[in-house]
Amino acid sequence: MRIQEWPRGERPRERLLARGAAALSDAELVSLLLRTGAAGSSALDVARDLIGRFGGVAGLLAAPTAEVAAVRGVGRAKSAELAAVVELARRSLTEEARACDALASPQAVRDYLRLVLAARPYEVFVGLFLDSQNRLLAADELFRGTLAQTSVYPREVVKAALARNAAAMIFAHNHPSGVAEPSRADELLTQALKQALALVDVRTLDHFVVAGGRLTSFAERGLL
Repeated sequence: MRIQEWPRGERPRERLLARGAAALSDAELVSLLLRTGAAGSSALDVARDLIGRFGGVAGLLAAPTAEVAAVRGVGRAKSAELAAVVELARRSLTEEARACDALASPQAVRDYLRLVLAARPYEVFVGLFLDSQNRLLAADELFRGTLAQTSVYPREVVKAALARNAAAMIFAHNHPSGVAEPSRADELLTQALKQALALVDVRTLDHFVVAGGRLTSFAERGLL
């Protein structure tokens, strides 16, 4: 049955307008972006298929546009709209981080890192470059690795910090394994980065490990 044939009070769009977006399920929200389904499948059916195929909402939003487009009932136009929503969310979180002290408003930083790293299938090492007031100057992917590891070079990190005139940095990388615990290698790398940056008067404020929706903070663990 098409969504348009449902009772008005059960349709996702009407429920959103009446109760707010938080009242809808993940699949219902995605279905609103899709608007239409495929032959024999409603937009909600296609949305459920997408979420199942990519292992949840985070996986769907991080999936390559071409892979999303290939799913029956989606296509290039709808996959482009989904990609646009993700990019808008990323830019919104970036603006929020730029406007405030990263230490005074840590949730903005955490939300940004979840969006950028949570569903990556390979390790990515990200650097957040901050000014003297801990406001965000730039957020860059510095290194990319494999399913299990990433090679990070402190000298290149120092060069990037100087190029951006950063006064402080926050690091983050993901664990595709789903385990948010820092490894011994993560701890040694963090200390090496901290020491290298200290030589050019750049402070290391934190290092986050992201695994799915979970984050572990080195600062909170006393590992800095």
